Amino acid sequence: MPGNATNVNIPGSVAGEFLCGAREALPIVLGYVPIGFAYGLIATSTGLQVMETILMSVLVYAGSAQFIAVGLIGTGAEVVTIVTTTFFVNLRHLLMSAALYPHLKKINTSVLAALAYELTDESFAVATATFQKREATAPFLAGLQLTSHLTWVLSSLAGALSGSLLVNVNKTGLDFALPAMFIALLVLQLRSRLHLVVALVAAQCSLMIIRFIPGNWNVILATVAAATAGVLLEGALKRDPD
Repeated sequence: MPGNATNVNIPGSVAGEFLCGAREALPIVLGYVPIGFAYGLIATSTGLQVMETILMSVLVYAGSAQFIAVGLIGTGAEVVTIVTTTFFVNLRHLLMSAALYPHLKKINTSVLAALAYELTDESFAVATATFQKREATAPFLAGLQLTSHLTWVLSSLAGALSGSLLVNVNKTGLDFALPAMFIALLVLQLRSRLHLVVALVAAQCSLMIIRFIPGNWNVILATVAAATAGVLLEGALKRDPD
């Protein structure tokens, strides 16, 4: 009915909130298309079938973990090794969930459990920036996350079906798509000098830590260090505004 169609775009309605979330996913979509395509190519080149490649994007849905898992599968690693490695790589999601939860207290716990499955670095970045300006709602998060997930799955499918058309992904520049997307999302969140300082501290700590500690521990440790520095600096600024 015409009346119902009008309500679709009304902010605050379920459909309106979902569409708002889907629109906010545009930066993520632009980043996921090339990197998901690259994942599909790499996965099939290591011996995974198209269906296996897509199922990993549906069930795992974690870009860095999927690339690592595919690499380990290609080397013939044991299942325990693959599961353990990807588990530690994704430990950062604990920090992201904790940081996002204060905005989601009004959402039903069972709904949060479903939304938590869709949480990624990119959706966390967009949601955090958005919830500084507006109230968090379940339909908004669903629109943001499902649009992102669908893009990742379809991009993976396109890459998997392309087979070995692109032998060397690095030469195409596709491998830089994910860092470029994170840089863009970060810039959108730099609203003050304090944010800039925290970002620089995180970057410096990450670069220093990765030289001494292998794996992805630099992400978690740099996050904790930068967050601590941000809290201390914010407190100092409040005590001495000048």
